[in-house]
Amino acid sequence: MLRKPTFEFIIRFLSIFTPKDKTKKMALIASISGIRGTIGGCERENLTPLDITRFAAAYGAWLSQHTTNRRIIIGRDARPSGEMLTALVSATLVGMGFDVIDLGLATTPTVEVAVPAEGAAGGIILTASHNPAEWNALKLLNSYGEFISESDGQKIITLYENPNYEFASVHELGKIWYKNNYLDYHLQRILALPLVDIQAIRNAQFRVVVDAVNSVGGIAVPKLLQLLGVAEIIPLHCVPNGKFPHNPEPLREHLSDICSAVTENSVDLGIVVDPDVDRLVLVCEDGELFGEEYTLVAVADYVLSHTPGYAVSNLSSSRALPLLAASKNSQYAAAAVGEVNVVKIMKQTNAVIGGEGNGGIIYPPLHYGRDALVGIALVLTHLAKQKVSLSELKKRYPALFMAKTKVTASKTASIDELFASLQKRYSDIPQNTEDGLKLDFPDFWVHIRRSNTEPILRIYTEAATQTQADEVAFAFMQQIQRMIA
Repeated sequence: MLRKPTFEFIIRFLSIFTPKDKTKKMALIASISGIRGTIGGCERENLTPLDITRFAAAYGAWLSQHTTNRRIIIGRDARPSGEMLTALVSATLVGMGFDVIDLGLATTPTVEVAVPAEGAAGGIILTASHNPAEWNALKLLNSYGEFISESDGQKIITLYENPNYEFASVHELGKIWYKNNYLDYHLQRILALPLVDIQAIRNAQFRVVVDAVNSVGGIAVPKLLQLLGVAEIIPLHCVPNGKFPHNPEPLREHLSDICSAVTENSVDLGIVVDPDVDRLVLVCEDGELFGEEYTLVAVADYVLSHTPGYAVSNLSSSRALPLLAASKNSQYAAAAVGEVNVVKIMKQTNAVIGGEGNGGIIYPPLHYGRDALVGIALVLTHLAKQKVSLSELKKRYPALFMAKTKVTASKTASIDELFASLQKRYSDIPQNTEDGLKLDFPDFWVHIRRSNTEPILRIYTEAATQTQADEVAFAFMQQIQRMIA
């Protein structure tokens, strides 16, 4: 029997359609990694103040069960609901007897490095990542500044669903402290990494355009580039007011502004981050995307050249990484989709680099979390030392193309039986069943997995041409539809 996905196991997914806009989907999702949803509406159907405080209290109660540490770090991205969430979460944790250290506007990786630096029991990041502005979320960290495990997440969900805890008495209430210097600490740790060569970057005299989708990256990325000695920084959507100028997910169809700005200003490259700065997408000097799958490949190329070892990505990431690792006298290991799963395999293999194909870079000498800022520093060092353009660098890597599609799977469909049938049908093809089913054909691969948030199956393919990838994805979509029917 195939394992069900272990990342973000959904225990609640409720949606309603507002009377004014029948197409607007509203939702609340509680999972092992936290709670997220659309702001406003009704309790347990949207992310309301009641849901926010109940989940923060459940997290505090869980911490109280296994530690006497009374310190928690919080930070937020710039979306409009961030201040409200900060006030609610802080007050709730104070009511549970915790001291809260509020970093204010902070990137996800900055909160992650602050937790162990402060010796805190854990942390909460208030961000819905790449989701639109009407969404927000509470993402939960352990004392290492890493996302909590599946088993711990399930305990918090149980407390959220069935409150069984007490709040602190008046003499045991916590306090709120404000610290706004952790970005500087984070950046200084990046600059101190042996593989970050500030002088080489300064000598390269890079000119860069930055799209930070008007969130915290508008503060963090230009500051990092200045410290690295970048010659010219052209900010695009870098005012951290939470007014996203385009869909914040860094995909090609959302990035026409920066692609045009790169060519119009004749710069060396464009840098794009999502609202909480854990994903990095690059734009070549000709205005074409470097490809989010290749962000990790480029960083791994540089890291493995200096420190051979294991590289790790998830099962839906490009085959370019294992091919690169083999060429660098290094090894590769795959993990189930989800950052917590990638980190688990990285620790097991003592990997020197890892991440996900969505532009997420995890560099262990800094911390075990996706970090666009360390990705920027390593990519610029790599470019400076190679003395090539970004488009020339990409030509060195395998030319592979991905396609993604999905199939609706009704609640009555037996997904386990479907996977078993596919395994049998393709028994002569190398398979991986850790997260759905991945089939490794000689010239392409297919990964079919359950969605963590919708009643659908996601289908990912990669091949030597975009046409082939699209055709394979379409063929498997039709095959699965017939099998479900």
